Amino acid sequence: MTLQVVLVHGIRTSATMWRSQLAWLDEHGVPATAVDLPGHGSRMHEDFTLHEALHTIDEAVRQAAQNGPVLLVGHSMGGLLTLAYTGGEHKPPVTALIAASCTALPHGAGLAAYRLIAGAVNSLPDRGLWLTERILDATIPPETRDDFAAGGYALDTQDQALRSLAALDIATAVQRIGIPLWFVNGQYDQLRVNETLFRRLAPHAELIVVPQTTHLVTAMRPRVFNAVLRLAIATIEASGSTASPPR
Repeated sequence: MTLQVVLVHGIRTSATMWRSQLAWLDEHGVPATAVDLPGHGSRMHEDFTLHEALHTIDEAVRQAAQNGPVLLVGHSMGGLLTLAYTGGEHKPPVTALIAASCTALPHGAGLAAYRLIAGAVNSLPDRGLWLTERILDATIPPETRDDFAAGGYALDTQDQALRSLAALDIATAVQRIGIPLWFVNGQYDQLRVNETLFRRLAPHAELIVVPQTTHLVTAMRPRVFNAVLRLAIATIEASGSTASPPR
């Protein structure tokens, strides 16, 4: 049985955000799948619903689990969805989980403020794309700069997706997760607001804070994030589930 990795992207972007991670995994012979959630990437024409988003994750995980233990990895909205999925009432076939840039409960004033800011940016003449590109140019290294936009920006889906997240009981889900779990945050990530709570809810989890990095930790410091993948893979390997870890 061979370790499998399933990657779930964040809001507005698509599976292309994982290009650096997919390249590293392929180089080390680790099979990996990066999904497109409804309303994003190749599925931009679809409506976003929590049911279909969680179904997409479940389908990818169960397909991968036929070939070996599954390391599930999610970023931002994808991180929240993977937490909700892994910590659901019915335990899915997930061996370990990396939840990046998502230690914030998606409800209340924080979610309202996020939606307000997103709406203001979306109301700009070019729907904020000029501003988005300038931010990426200033913060993302050249080798990963185009990855977030390569699958298109899901601007029409954004607010529906944000509103849907409020229905998730993330606190209960995190408490249910008993498998190896890593929270990965950029030092300056705005979604670190409930980091202490998440650590209390999952005392066995490891927290990795990446210095000089904001929300887009996978693209800003891809080599560091790939090192987290290496750590998670080595942890699974040490449990005796699969063959030797990548060197």
